[in-house]
Amino acid sequence: MTIEAQVVADTQAWLDKAVIGLNLCPFAKAVVAKQQVRMVVCMNSEPEQVLQMLQQEMQLLVDTDAAVLDTTLLIAPHLLPDFLDFNEFLFDCDSVLVSMELEGVLQIADFHPRYQFAGTQPDDISNFTNRAPYPTLHLLREESIDKAVAAFPDASLIYERNVQVLEELGREGWEALGLSNKEPN
Repeated sequence: MTIEAQVVADTQAWLDKAVIGLNLCPFAKAVVAKQQVRMVVCMNSEPEQVLQMLQQEMQLLVDTDAAVLDTTLLIAPHLLPDFLDFNEFLFDCDSVLVSMELEGVLQIADFHPRYQFAGTQPDDISNFTNRAPYPTLHLLREESIDKAVAAFPDASLIYERNVQVLEELGREGWEALGLSNKEPN
């Protein structure tokens, strides 16, 4: 298996076991079942190269019918292993969104193996709501988000519910999912 294929397989396992399996995102199951999720791997470690790919993927997403492609996961396994550096990089990602005049059209969600919310300790289980096997940029259509939120009452409570689910699961339960941080070769 190629490194890229392993990265996709690891990410798919995370989607299946955590995001969908634990219902961390109640909107994910439908787009995965309809095969409307694109996973693309960027093996570059340089932020500028990842930004170029981000721009290409944003353009592809807006140019493709949502019934065919609703969302994209841009997975960059070698990008910024330090979460604080990755978090800073998100400002550059938002600048790409703005420069392409896609504010209100697309949104970027972020995931990282060492994700840490402000005010938490690195090993707090709440951080695992946004931990993926690799640094990942999730490109979402605003229109799809609006539809999903309209169909899901109390969408603002999703994060709180997710923290509760993970607290009940605990670190051992998370580790039993087999989703530990990955280090591509």
